[in-house]
Amino acid sequence: MMPIRSLFVSLAGLILGSCHASPETPTNVGSVDLEKYTGRWYEIASFPASFQKGCHCTTAEYQLTGKKYIRVINRCRRNAVDGKASGITGRAYPVKGSNNTKLKVQFFWPFRGDYHIIILAPDYSYAVVASGKNYLWILSRSATIPDSLYQELTDKLSVMGFDINRLQRTAQNCD
Repeated sequence: MMPIRSLFVSLAGLILGSCHASPETPTNVGSVDLEKYTGRWYEIASFPASFQKGCHCTTAEYQLTGKKYIRVINRCRRNAVDGKASGITGRAYPVKGSNNTKLKVQFFWPFRGDYHIIILAPDYSYAVVASGKNYLWILSRSATIPDSLYQELTDKLSVMGFDINRLQRTAQNCD
């Protein structure tokens, strides 16, 4: 696990950064069925973020709790695909009136950051999540996606105003 202090500093940067006023995150998603959205997602690519520095084999798992939040478990391997496992657990709260396309994610009270599902496959096999224009993740139910799908997603993101040149692919060859 990452030392608590450095983890807190990194995550506080994300959360505080996304709490500031920023341009509205565009979305092409009408609604999200949270039951279908739960489960494991593999990070295919993302904008570099200090709290993920050195991460490989990054996954996110979402679990319904029967309460007013979803449990979020983020994991990765530090500094190499066979590196030390690292992770953090938080909560995601659906934003009222957003049809579950927007959530507020909290890893440390009282800070919450934006989590907007901006692209979602009809069969929930891939998704794109953003917080403003500074944080972006391409997620998939499988560890890899076809190059043609990656290109389709980056084309859509470019049209939506994201700087796709900032995207970095995530190593997922961990088994």
